[in-house]
Amino acid sequence: MRLLRDPLYWLLALFGLLLWGLPHSGALFAHWFPQLERPLYQQESFWQLALAHLTLVISGSALAVIVGVGCAVFATRSAGRAFRPLLETVAAAGQTFPPVAVLAIAVPVMGFGATPAIMALFLYGLLPILQGTLAGIDSVPASNREIAIGLGMGPWQRLWQVELALAAPVIMAGIRTSVMINIGTATIASTVGAESLGSPVIIGLSGFNTAYVIQGALLVALLALICDRLLERVQRKLSGYAE
Repeated sequence: MRLLRDPLYWLLALFGLLLWGLPHSGALFAHWFPQLERPLYQQESFWQLALAHLTLVISGSALAVIVGVGCAVFATRSAGRAFRPLLETVAAAGQTFPPVAVLAIAVPVMGFGATPAIMALFLYGLLPILQGTLAGIDSVPASNREIAIGLGMGPWQRLWQVELALAAPVIMAGIRTSVMINIGTATIASTVGAESLGSPVIIGLSGFNTAYVIQGALLVALLALICDRLLERVQRKLSGYAE
């Protein structure tokens, strides 16, 4: 009964049902869009597109986590405090730079495919993680650091066992925001030859096929809801540990 009351399992079930059922829903979309000659997207498997979309998001987000958390830690150390305004400015610039422009610049250098898309996702997802980590570390009480020093902890021990441990919920909130941004941004990856759930959306928009747009957008929205629910649980657990 507890599983039935959990929205996450209903979302997962609905997502799986759509991935399985959409290829068999041609008659339904033909009824809804009788003016369209081909109302059902059939160029690639929806399962394949969902996996490719997740791969892009995970790759771009993982890179953003590594760089964002690393830069934030450096900026909160005595040797890196002078660079903090510069790091925040650069990360903010990456957030405001249109992802389509990033792709246009990256394609001549990296070629078509997933690589320029991952670079765009990395730049777009960096700012929330950097800001979340900075805010989380700044929120650690000075008394906790003093206690850690009194216990004889070294700088790395204080960082891992005190600062990052207490800042984990705030850092996770930044990661959660970053992933949500990247799930939506990854839909444009198909414009540079990378497979994603945005392929039906882009093809539908270019071909005035509303049915394609609905099929892709519905799956992207459900994927975002599922990931948000999952990351919310991780954040809640980390909050419990931090307390």
